[in-house]
Amino acid sequence: MVKMKRFQAAAAVGAALLLAVSACSQGSTTKQPDAGGSQSAGPAHIKIAYQQWGPGVVMKNFLTGVKSEYESAHPGSQVEIVPVVASENDYYTKIQLMMRSPNTAPDIVYEDTFLINSDITAGYLKPLDDYIKNWDQWSQFEDTAKGAARGQDGKTYGIPDGTDTRALWYNKQIFAKAGLPADWQPKTWDDVLSAARTIKQKVPGVIPFNMYSGKPMGEASAMQGFEMLLYGTKDTLYNYDSKKWVVGSQGFKDSLNFVKTVFGEGLAPSPKDALSPNMGSKVGTELLPQGKLAIDLDGSWIYSNWLKSGAKPWPQWSTVLGQTAMPTQDGSGKGKVSLSGGWTWAIPAKSKNPDAAWDFIKTLQTQQNAAKYATDGAQIAVRKDVASDAAYKASSASTKFFTDLVSVTVYRPALPEYPKVSNEIITAMESVMTGQSKPDDAAKNYDQAVEGIVGGKDSTTTKSTGQ
Repeated sequence: MVKMKRFQAAAAVGAALLLAVSACSQGSTTKQPDAGGSQSAGPAHIKIAYQQWGPGVVMKNFLTGVKSEYESAHPGSQVEIVPVVASENDYYTKIQLMMRSPNTAPDIVYEDTFLINSDITAGYLKPLDDYIKNWDQWSQFEDTAKGAARGQDGKTYGIPDGTDTRALWYNKQIFAKAGLPADWQPKTWDDVLSAARTIKQKVPGVIPFNMYSGKPMGEASAMQGFEMLLYGTKDTLYNYDSKKWVVGSQGFKDSLNFVKTVFGEGLAPSPKDALSPNMGSKVGTELLPQGKLAIDLDGSWIYSNWLKSGAKPWPQWSTVLGQTAMPTQDGSGKGKVSLSGGWTWAIPAKSKNPDAAWDFIKTLQTQQNAAKYATDGAQIAVRKDVASDAAYKASSASTKFFTDLVSVTVYRPALPEYPKVSNEIITAMESVMTGQSKPDDAAKNYDQAVEGIVGGKDSTTTKSTGQ
């Protein structure tokens, strides 16, 4: 693992970004008197940062529309949309560098829920409780979504804009050629592997199975790949009863063995292709639409690529592709597993215009705007009024399927140590998929790294519990 080179590269990119943002950070720094958000903020220059990667334009178009709405309602205000062009993990690095200084901090940042506690610990985020207490829309948000935006101190640091679940997408046309059922319902990991092996044998020229793995895909590898396996075993990452991180688990080793099998047998993309930072975009805009991938372990939102407003309009997707739950390892437990995450709109602690930023977030999260983004962005609604909206419910053939998976979903440990632990998961995956390490050795290296991250053996346990 070449941590130093990765850090130096990220630091160099971050330094350049700091200079670039600093150069354009001039503007009104007028602060508004209403910390409670009971009045509309006055004219101000607001900077809003979000991730832009690949050809997708859903978020760009959404923010552009809300910007026009806000500026019309607030004469003299200026909203500057700052796209941070970066893969997922590099985006996290860049926004953290931006939030370190009032000269470069955005006024609003798109924040992944799993980073909230580590960013609170670093002093990057502003609590929003004084605003929320006077906001009549907060009661519309589901309690689970509120919890995902809450820090360990009990305060709220972000306004959720949607959640997601994960499952298996599969191409029915390829399945037909392979003699596999159109209504595929795998019950175990072996069922998934069996289907992939059949496709490899009977339908040459297509990739049988895709799961994200390795450092370039970042958190997608850890969450959509590894944790979708691990939480289908009897083990977990964290024991909430003892409040300790789990090491030495058989489930961790079994999950790495699954990674070894799919890459070692040529059931997945080649390691070279899988280790491209563009792999997520390629799956959504090329491999699935072009019929080059049979089974994809992926998120509920991927079909946003294929809508009229998406990066690769594909009207036939709902009939060509099926969805089925990822099974547990041996069919035990609930029989299926999903992981959920989500993003929030947060205000950096060093924002120059926090009151105006809050006013903009309220505009982002009107019922109408929330419903539009949930529909166009293929999100699972976190507002009750959006979830019950007829247009939203009818927006996609897969909405009900992915929403129903919330009943079996698991959430990542939203703890300050998690981002570093996640990085060690990704390192273990990459070493196994490339053949550099055997699963048992990679698991041992992971255990040692986790002990160092969380404070030694006293902060770890070999006993897992469910969440």
